[in-house]
Amino acid sequence: MKIKLVSLLVKDQDKALQFYTEVLGFIKKTDVPLGEHKWLTVVSKEEQDGPEVVLEPMAFQPARVYQQALYEAGIPATAFYVDNVEEEYQRLEKKGVVFSLKPTPMGAIKLAVFDDTCGNNIQIVQV
Repeated sequence: MKIKLVSLLVKDQDKALQFYTEVLGFIKKTDVPLGEHKWLTVVSKEEQDGPEVVLEPMAFQPARVYQQALYEAGIPATAFYVDNVEEEYQRLEKKGVVFSLKPTPMGAIKLAVFDDTCGNNIQIVQV
C-alpha cells in the first residue's frame, strides 16, 4: 500500500490552484474538467512523481461544516514538510501569507501554521 493521493477541501478550486502554485510553489499535475468541478491535483517540484494533493471541491454540505470546524478550532487540515521552517516562513510572509502560529519548536520538530486562503489552516514542519 502506498500514499499517492491526499485530498484537501477547498472553497474555490481556481483560487486554490493559484495559491498552491504561485504562492507555495507546487506544480499543477492534473486538471480534468468534470462538469461544474474538476479533478485537480498539485505536486511538489522536488517530487513530481510523488504524492499528489487533490484540491477537492466542497460540493457536499457536510464537507463545508467539517472544514469550517477544523479552521475555527485552529486545527491544520494537513502538513507539508520543509527543510527550514524559518526560511519558508520568511518567504511566505513576504508573499502576504498570514500565519496563525509563527515558527515554534515542539520537541524534536519545528512548525508553523498559515491560512491557505481557501478555508484551511496548513502546517509546515521541519524535522
